[in-house]
Amino acid sequence: MTDIIRVDDPADPRLADYLRLTDSSLRTSMEEANGLFVAEGEKVIRRAIGAGYRVRSLLVTPDRVGLAEVAGAGPVYVVAHDVAERITGYRVHRGALASMARRPLPGVGAVVAGHDRILVLEDLVDHGNVGAIFRCAAALGVGAVVLAPRCADPLYRRAVKVSMGAVFAIPYARMTDWYGGLAGLRAAGFRLLALVPDQSAADLDRPAGARPGEACARPGDAGGRVALLLGSEGDGLSSRWRHEADETVCIPMSPHAMARGVDSLNVVAAAAVACYALMRRAG
Repeated sequence: MTDIIRVDDPADPRLADYLRLTDSSLRTSMEEANGLFVAEGEKVIRRAIGAGYRVRSLLVTPDRVGLAEVAGAGPVYVVAHDVAERITGYRVHRGALASMARRPLPGVGAVVAGHDRILVLEDLVDHGNVGAIFRCAAALGVGAVVLAPRCADPLYRRAVKVSMGAVFAIPYARMTDWYGGLAGLRAAGFRLLALVPDQSAADLDRPAGARPGEACARPGDAGGRVALLLGSEGDGLSSRWRHEADETVCIPMSPHAMARGVDSLNVVAAAAVACYALMRRAG
C-alpha cells in the first residue's frame, strides 16, 4: 500500500533524490551512482511507468496527490510549492516529480538488431538537444539511437522533459569505444552517412554533382541499412568520424539562405529534416 507522507523540511534526507535538480554536474554524477533518474509531470511519469521503469518515490504538491495511484510500493512525499522549489532549485509548475529506477543499458548490437534506420550521436552535450532529437526519432520512424561515450544522458531530467517521454520509446545504447565504435555498425551491415554542413557533400536526395531531376540513387540507398551520424552542436562531427563514414551528406540550403549568411541548421532542426528524409526513403 502506498505511503503518503507530508514533509515540511526541505533538508529531509528522504527527499535526497530530488535535491538541486538544476545542478547538472551534481545530478549527472549522483543519478548514475544511485541508479536513478527524475521524470517531471504526470504525462512523462506515466510514460516512464508504461515503458517499464519502476517508481522509487514521488514528490508532489498538495494539488497533485491524486497521482499517488501510480507510485506502486514507493512512498509519496507531499510538499508545499515553496518547499518543492527550495529542494529542486526551481518552481515545479507541473507539481509532480518521480524518482525512477534506471535499468542496465543493452549493448549496441542488441539495440540496433532488426532496425534499418538509426541515428548515431557524437558528443552532443546539451541535454535539451538530445531530448529533442529523440522526439524527432520517435516521430519520424527511426528505430534506435546510438550514443558516443561523451554524449549527454537521455534520462537527465531536461532531456526527458524536452523529449516528452520519447526517450522511453526509442531503444538506445552507448558505445564503449569512440575510436573504433563505427566499425561495429558497419560490420552489422549499416552504411554510415555523416551529416555535415558542407554544401559540396551529397544532399539527401541525390549525390553531389547530379543535376536536378536526374534519376539516380540517393545516398545510402544501396546499403539497405543506414546509420546517420550527427555531430556536436558547435564543432560538428570529428574528423575521424567523417573519415570513417561511407559518405558525407548535407541538407542543401536555399540560395537565399546562403546569401544571408545562413549555411546550416542547428542540430535539432537538421535531425528533424534528416529523419524525415530517412523515413521517406524507407517507405
